[in-house]
Amino acid sequence: MNSPVILPFQSFIKIDRRKKDAVYLQIVYQFINAVKSNLLEDGDQLPGSRIIAESLHVHRKTMVAALGELKDQGWLETVPNVGSFVKNPEISTSQVHENRTFLHPPEKAPFLFRKEFILDAPFERNQEKIYFTEGTPDYRIIRSEELVRFYTSVIRRKKQSGILTATSDGSLFFKDQLSYYLNLTRGFHVSRDFLFPVAGIEKAHSILSRLLVNKGDVILVEELSYYLPNMIYSQAGAHLKTIPVDEDGMDVDYIQNNFKPGEIRMVYINVKCQYPTTIGLSENRKKQLLILAEQYNFIVIEDDSDFEFSATKNKKETLLRRNGGNRIIYIGTFGRFLNPGFQMNFIIAPKDLLEEAAKYLNIFGKPDVMMEKALGELIHQGDIHRYQRKSTKVIAERKEVFIELLNTYFVNKLSFTIPVAGLAFWIQFKNSISLTDLQKKARKKGLSIPMTCLYQNRKVSALRLGFAHLNPAEMEEAIRLLSESYFEVIGGQLT
Repeated sequence: MNSPVILPFQSFIKIDRRKKDAVYLQIVYQFINAVKSNLLEDGDQLPGSRIIAESLHVHRKTMVAALGELKDQGWLETVPNVGSFVKNPEISTSQVHENRTFLHPPEKAPFLFRKEFILDAPFERNQEKIYFTEGTPDYRIIRSEELVRFYTSVIRRKKQSGILTATSDGSLFFKDQLSYYLNLTRGFHVSRDFLFPVAGIEKAHSILSRLLVNKGDVILVEELSYYLPNMIYSQAGAHLKTIPVDEDGMDVDYIQNNFKPGEIRMVYINVKCQYPTTIGLSENRKKQLLILAEQYNFIVIEDDSDFEFSATKNKKETLLRRNGGNRIIYIGTFGRFLNPGFQMNFIIAPKDLLEEAAKYLNIFGKPDVMMEKALGELIHQGDIHRYQRKSTKVIAERKEVFIELLNTYFVNKLSFTIPVAGLAFWIQFKNSISLTDLQKKARKKGLSIPMTCLYQNRKVSALRLGFAHLNPAEMEEAIRLLSESYFEVIGGQLT
């Protein structure tokens, strides 16, 4: 027999006190209709009369009378010390099993399927009112209502003209506008033929893994590094090797001293803001890496997703601009400060590679041409620059507030460097503490610190804490709770 049904009774039993029929009879009639229409099925266990009465806002005695009438008519069956169960007297036992519709599939599949433990994501569902992230913007800064008007405008024109069609190439208009915008803001000289818009950084890496990775290929990543591309390339069969990181970024000399030409397939790197430490690659090491890529015949995937949150925006600092895309595949983000539904990732790479990449959109999902058209309008009308300036101003102000709060609540307890790009601080505690204990104590106080923010091993006890998604009041509350949790952990270690 089943557990008590969780279907809300008020959804199919409506009490009308203006009717002449007694309330308990109204319940009876509508209950029977629910059984006949399979909203309630033969064998479903009912909650107690008190619970149903409360949900219907009737007296319990009224509900008891209704259940008694249903039992007398044969629509309910009561099992002593167990409960009451729905019974449909109009169908036979064999029909019950034939006609029964399943409320849900079984929790465990009765068949074998492939499990990928590599893809286990370190995300947590439960989130407190105040929470840290690994570095995300505040989507409240640019109101979604403003963005929606671009999309609705495109739909309106579509209805009038019917000229938009879904193609594998996406919106040529958006590609033209995006290439113009990137050339203007990042100092590139790329046409739409070398540009591949794709919705979602996961999709971008997944397509590249299909195109570039064979089982056993060696991919070099920075020490600690970003878990998302690591998962994707590992799942594709690559062997990931970590390279030490110091104050100048990835140690390129280490690559030269520990690998031979032809052994490396790819290097994945964020030269502007290494994940999670926020360290940038020095100018000298950028030159070294490009020279080594030619000598050792490997590809460099340059992740520049933090460009829009860079304090300097030096157009010459990207590897792509130095190399011209000969060895560089560039992954970037457009509008990361906008609501996630209006963001777009893109790949800049050789034309023939992107033509092959477009084929995978038949698997991973074709582009939303309407959205791409709307984003093109956002650039064409100049609003993207206004939104960028507004977001940049707020982020700069919040960064200063975050620095002040850290210095106030953690005097001589931690160290950090002010990031020149990105939306997170790399914070290292001077005393070794258990970060899982810190996380637990913070949660009890109403502050969530996701696992993706915690970094602890023999050498490191650090947090990557995003600041930009919090307004000043929320930020102070978060830092205060973090500080209280920290001193409780320290106090517990001393006793």
